[in-house]
Amino acid sequence: MPLIRKDIDSIDAYKPGKPIEEVRRELGLKSVIKLASNENSLGSSPKALAAIRKTLGHLNRYPEGNCPELRKQLAGALKIRENNLLMGNGSDELLDIILKAVKEPEAEIVTADITFIEYRISALVNGFKVTQAPLKDFTYDLEAIAKCITPKTKAVFIANPNNPTGTYVTARDVTAFLNRIPEEVLVVFDEAYLEFVEEKDFPDTLALLSKKNIVILRTFSKIYGLAGLRIGYMIAAEDFIEACQKIRQPFNVNSLAQAAARAALTDKVFVRRSQALIHKEKKFLCDAFSELGIWFKKSAANFIFIKTQRDARELFAELLKKGVIIREMSQYGLNNYSRVTIGTRRENTLLIQSLRTLKGGF
Repeated sequence: MPLIRKDIDSIDAYKPGKPIEEVRRELGLKSVIKLASNENSLGSSPKALAAIRKTLGHLNRYPEGNCPELRKQLAGALKIRENNLLMGNGSDELLDIILKAVKEPEAEIVTADITFIEYRISALVNGFKVTQAPLKDFTYDLEAIAKCITPKTKAVFIANPNNPTGTYVTARDVTAFLNRIPEEVLVVFDEAYLEFVEEKDFPDTLALLSKKNIVILRTFSKIYGLAGLRIGYMIAAEDFIEACQKIRQPFNVNSLAQAAARAALTDKVFVRRSQALIHKEKKFLCDAFSELGIWFKKSAANFIFIKTQRDARELFAELLKKGVIIREMSQYGLNNYSRVTIGTRRENTLLIQSLRTLKGGF
């Protein structure tokens, strides 16, 4: 079609985890569990749900565009200034805003080859050249990424923990990396799964904010269970946030999301329950995978990266018939790998029982 940019044809669209409702319609199943999109299997913060109900009567009004009350509350919780925060319609919108803020002719970004695929998609849509450094043992190789940086590199994107592998780069790794790269290159740490991390050597990126080229992305989708409301936030130097405010669409975060996020920040009980569930059920699944002979990578997040001898698309289809949705990794060129979200004990047990019934082994 002549009206459409020619380069759009070369971009592979993001493929989300298959929705429960779609599987029910297609296969006529009544009971379906989803372990595909790293959502919180406990649901949403009860305090957030109560706040949503209170806000329903005011949906005829536009939300406060800059989320002032939420930014104030979040800044207090993080012990940073309100001007270090920008709220967004999920991290996806914030990625787009960052790229628009640093875009120049012939600009480039650098990231890993197996990571959150939206970095590549958003960069290509915004006209960037994308360089991808190979993972090392399924972990970001920051040394390799540093070697990929050129005078045209505007930003580096690092998912920590990494999606889909669950691995992480350490504080020592990050310090060495930042000492090697130019200060004019933006370094974006996507910490969507931060709250599930238990490892002691995980980097404290908030302590790096004195560096003007550090950006941190976090979300309410995972630990707080608000994925359906699409709300995330960016932490960065005040001048960078100020520039991004000019790019942000007006009213980009809706009223329900703002109210829910404010309430969720106070729901420490729900956060602790979610963390405890992941800690306990991660061990349950890893033990079961070992028993079945399924290879897996140690994960710092709320999902597990696995490898099977059979094709992942075949495994996905067979589990789908049993009402179990996982995420196969063929979009990454990984035909024998899958990503499994850690669910409740009932969901995890159903997954393992379903795997045991499959013929041919793993």
